[in-house]
Amino acid sequence: MTPPPINALAYSSDAAPGAAPALLAVRQVRLTDFRNYRGLRLDCGPEPVVLVGANGAGKTNLLEALSFLVPGRGLRRARLDEITRRARGEQPVASTWAVAATLDTAQGRLAIGTGLEPARNEGGMPRRVVRIDGRPAASQTALGLHAAAVWLTPQLDRLFLDGPGERRRFLDRLVTALHPEHAGDVAAYENALRQRSRLLGEGNRDPHWFTALEDTMARHGVALAAARADTVHRLDAAARLGVGPFPRASLAMAGEVDGWIASMAALDVEDRLRAELAAGRLRDAEAGTTSCGPHRSDLSVRHLDLDLPAAEGSTGQQKALLVSITMAHARLVALSRGQPPLLLLDEIAAHLDAERRAALFEEIVALRAQSWMTGTDAGLFEPLAGRAQLLRVADGTIAAG
Repeated sequence: MTPPPINALAYSSDAAPGAAPALLAVRQVRLTDFRNYRGLRLDCGPEPVVLVGANGAGKTNLLEALSFLVPGRGLRRARLDEITRRARGEQPVASTWAVAATLDTAQGRLAIGTGLEPARNEGGMPRRVVRIDGRPAASQTALGLHAAAVWLTPQLDRLFLDGPGERRRFLDRLVTALHPEHAGDVAAYENALRQRSRLLGEGNRDPHWFTALEDTMARHGVALAAARADTVHRLDAAARLGVGPFPRASLAMAGEVDGWIASMAALDVEDRLRAELAAGRLRDAEAGTTSCGPHRSDLSVRHLDLDLPAAEGSTGQQKALLVSITMAHARLVALSRGQPPLLLLDEIAAHLDAERRAALFEEIVALRAQSWMTGTDAGLFEPLAGRAQLLRVADGTIAAG
């Protein structure tokens, strides 16, 4: 199962057909020089996948590879050049990496390739490229039209305690699963925000530059804020129902622009944001930050069963709340898009009691969601016996369990 390195980006679908597919399932994945994988080809069925192995074997690396099948920076938010395979001494042994996958979707079989492409000319920068069914895509945002993925990692256990930036990033992944264009709006807004901040830091006072950047921020900022508002409104209704023994949750957006979105027409919000940005140039230059915009928003979450803000719950209560929101979102995506998202659940079973583990597994099976789960103890996944694929991971190799 570990062939010599291949050009995964040039790969086209040849995965053998099997049982009736889940509504969204990875049927084959190929990695080239990705983290600790020199070359990997893994064929699998549509059922949930359990990856078992020691810490450091490469389980999370495989989940990270799958997270690149949708827009964004992957579940680790790593720089592209950090992902290339490295030797024991941490020195890169490759300059590029690639992920290719065959997916069964509600619209049929699809081949996706993505990876780091070398610079085209001297002094240039390597860039991420995407191919869908062998054809180049204009940008990675095109991936969101075909597939959605949501992940939970141990790092997200602090989601309700960390700063609002982490919650915005988590929310934006949920939003993109329902509004594929959202990833493009976020990228365009953040790029304009960075350029405006740089001009302010340089002392530039050219109004033409600022007007153009602030227009971009207003258009894309209002679009992304509106998509967040729609997703949170719908997810709040779903999360209030709860999932089995997991707690019920309420969600709301908190921020100045979010208040405008709730009470004004979108074009009026754009005009107001443009005006606020223009009026705040001197203040923002002195403060070293842009004081108004959807980058200042936060996601407010409440544990309804305890009537507490999520941040005030215990570690276990926060974990259960996060799982509950994620599964409510998966239900919502399945209803809205006609197929559930891929669920990438890293070390998900370790901190759930037996009742909640069993309930989570039943929910995954009922959704017909292909969930990729990792753990060091195969026994924790016993309730999935006969309903999931167990794979053993060791030093960048994978074998059936």
